[in-house]
Amino acid sequence: MITLPKRTRADIDAHINIVPYIDVMLVLLVIFMMTTPIIEQGIEVDLPSGNAKAINLVDQEPTIISINREGEYFINSMDGGGAERLSAGTVAARVQARMQVFPTMQVFVRGHREVAYGAVIALMSFLQKNGVGKIGIITESEE
Repeated sequence: MITLPKRTRADIDAHINIVPYIDVMLVLLVIFMMTTPIIEQGIEVDLPSGNAKAINLVDQEPTIISINREGEYFINSMDGGGAERLSAGTVAARVQARMQVFPTMQVFVRGHREVAYGAVIALMSFLQKNGVGKIGIITESEE
């Protein structure tokens, strides 16, 4: 009887090389870290400067109503979406609806530096007539 030599299979190395995936992940991380501060919700408003103390936002996000240079109204979105142009009546209705859900919610007006002062006062008085008791004004610090 003839015996043949036993063949043995070579051990298979079944490891996946993940170094390229780590490189791609780190590049994406750097890209997201650089672009996140650039992405800002809302509209561009050049705020007037003034001395004021910083506010404390603890419980919920405040409602911020922005007025651009042309006197158009925008309101921050509670779902994180972009701001849309609204009429004064729609702004008041949305603020009232939010106040029913969050009775202690803070309301702020953010007016462009070059908007007519009367437009800001008109919005604030319109909001007060529609049930908003306290309204703050957002400014930039002089520093």
